[in-house]
Amino acid sequence: MTDITTAAPRPARASSLLQTLTAATLIQIVATASVLALTAIAPTVASDLGIGAHWIGYQISLIYASGMFSSAIAGTLVQRFGPIKIEQAALICFTLGFVGIATALVPAIILASLLIGIGYGLNNPASSEMLSRITPHNKRNIVFSLKQSGVPLGGILASFALPFLSTQFGWHVALLIGAAAPLAMMGLLAVTHAAEPVAGRKLPSLRKGVAEEQSIIWKSRKLRVLSGIGFAYSAMQLSVSAFAVVALVHDAGWSLLAAGTVAAATQLGGAFGRIFWGAVADRIGGGLLTLGLLGLLSGSGFAGLYWLADLPTWLQAALFIALGCVSIGWNGVLLAEVAHNAPESRVGAITGAALVYTFIGVIVGPSTFAAIYALTGDYGTSFLCFSAFGFGGMIAAWRAQLAHR
Repeated sequence: MTDITTAAPRPARASSLLQTLTAATLIQIVATASVLALTAIAPTVASDLGIGAHWIGYQISLIYASGMFSSAIAGTLVQRFGPIKIEQAALICFTLGFVGIATALVPAIILASLLIGIGYGLNNPASSEMLSRITPHNKRNIVFSLKQSGVPLGGILASFALPFLSTQFGWHVALLIGAAAPLAMMGLLAVTHAAEPVAGRKLPSLRKGVAEEQSIIWKSRKLRVLSGIGFAYSAMQLSVSAFAVVALVHDAGWSLLAAGTVAAATQLGGAFGRIFWGAVADRIGGGLLTLGLLGLLSGSGFAGLYWLADLPTWLQAALFIALGCVSIGWNGVLLAEVAHNAPESRVGAITGAALVYTFIGVIVGPSTFAAIYALTGDYGTSFLCFSAFGFGGMIAAWRAQLAHR
């Protein structure tokens, strides 16, 4: 009897798709809120530390740089320890990150930022592995997109909750309260999931694992294209998120408060778009077709921003919100397509390897946009140049789809 019980693998898995999706989505919300925690209260924190608020840009770059590194090795770690343990490790990183920032010590804040980035890079490969094991093929895009709706929702949560808590209790206490969220998610995982069994086969070292995963990507045309799309679309997403407010204020004469409201609505549009486009991809049976359409719409929207100052006020706002739906709405479809094209039992590994390029796009995109603005002195021109990422992604996605017919 003991032998039979020990051999049964099923209890180590989530008891239902709903439980796994709920847990993965909530963890994604917490992960994004952790990344953006300091940005939400940057002026207050910078004032207390006696530094300029613009330093927050370096903190975000530090987070994504460490996230790129951890994403590269996450696949091997998921195979070695199982996705649940890796999610738990990510949540520990987020908890320590909140606590480290709350100390108000610059070295601790730097270390905390590195830990948050490590946790963020571990999260998607682990959650993709969890979801891929129990998601029906015909629901793959909507399931992954629902999970990824946690990204804009996490941004909205950080933007509203942390400033409110800071005014009530001070920013140190607000961050310590924030640390309770990843701890609560660890408790949720403990209730709904058992520890995953360790892989039976001998696994490569981290260095060999990274090389093997990258080799798999570069040998597969679809995975190469998906990695490139992740780079291009993440560069667009972060650029529209970072420069929506300044473009509206500088080029269109909006007040800071009104422009901030449009930026928040853009993020809400992104949350809706992730779910909507996931449903579209499942409906038409084509993740690459959907990604190509998103590239077309995003590229057209970015090109339209060249004439931002000439548009009516209502159309300026509508254009940014629509861009949120498409330029933020791609991620779930891409992750689902990566999972579909990854070798069996290697979903987490290949997801982590492909997301390396997404992290590079996040790091490179806003800085390149800023460099174009420095050369041209015009946000509209910068958006127009970035439309090439969308149109390039469209062409690559549709050519890859046609090549496999």
